Amino acid sequence: MTIERLAGAAAWEQTYGYCRVVRAGGWAITAGTTATGPDGALHHGDPYGQARAAFGIALDALQAVGVPAERVVRTRMYVTDIAHQAEIGRAHRELFGTEPPAATMVQVSALADPDHLIEVEVEAYCPDPAQA
Repeated sequence: MTIERLAGAAAWEQTYGYCRVVRAGGWAITAGTTATGPDGALHHGDPYGQARAAFGIALDALQAVGVPAERVVRTRMYVTDIAHQAEIGRAHRELFGTEPPAATMVQVSALADPDHLIEVEVEAYCPDPAQA
């Protein structure tokens, strides 16, 4: 089985030694992804904007290894305040539409950067590249 690793633009990837996405066979799995873009921009205090941005970065990483968003089967959302669940859930629903993945949302006491309100993980299954 071939394993493909793709680094993203986050400085933390080099510092802590991880990849943005790993594709192993039919599986593609993203690392924990926050909303900070390559330019350092962040939707400060905006859980909806951070959720859209974090999922966007994760979905772009999947696309980079040949896996479209339609192949996502599971998401995990780590949020610093569960009171934001409606806004974060709306972003999730808008992105995944009529074929939603299995999903988990849990509140955590903190993320690595205190300005981050959400961190996401995305798993996709695409065993046949022709189905991408």
